[in-house]
Amino acid sequence: MRSATAKRTTNETDIAIQLSLTSDGETTIDTGIGFFDHMLTLFAFHGGFSLQLKAQGDLHVCDHHIVEDCGILLGDCFREALGDKIGIQRYGHFMMAMDETLAQVTLDISNRAYLVYHCDIKRESIGSFSCEMVPEFLRAFANHAGITLHVNVPYGTNDHHKIEAIFKALGRALKEACAITSDQVPSTKGVL
Repeated sequence: MRSATAKRTTNETDIAIQLSLTSDGETTIDTGIGFFDHMLTLFAFHGGFSLQLKAQGDLHVCDHHIVEDCGILLGDCFREALGDKIGIQRYGHFMMAMDETLAQVTLDISNRAYLVYHCDIKRESIGSFSCEMVPEFLRAFANHAGITLHVNVPYGTNDHHKIEAIFKALGRALKEACAITSDQVPSTKGVL
């Protein structure tokens, strides 16, 4: 199956997601935050996922609630789509070069949520997207997907490139980790 559909409605946001871990459909993203839409589209493309995401919310306040809640619901969908995790590769790593920037994403679909994030961003925002929301999105996603996630950007000067490289590398690392490579749960414990 390797797919999930979810909806989350709060007093701040209303979000619906359809996710397939295979690219058997199209990707359409509409959060009302142009740069974030672009990042999620790149994430899905490089991950080989199909993703339909529609989010509405209190953008008159700021972008925080929509970005974080998208991370929460997307993480929930990944956890559901992976099911019992039988046969998955489990680990993924990708180094993404984008012009002067290098981003490294390493992850473990371990059911132990953790985020390590090292990226120095100078800009306050790109378009209507607050740059401080990058680690907030990643943390919400990792926590709800049950992923140990390490994101490092050791160098670069353009903040757009840094963030874009992170989202592309995250997609690629997840593609590797979600790949079916055996018929067993990838743990000596027998369960993840």
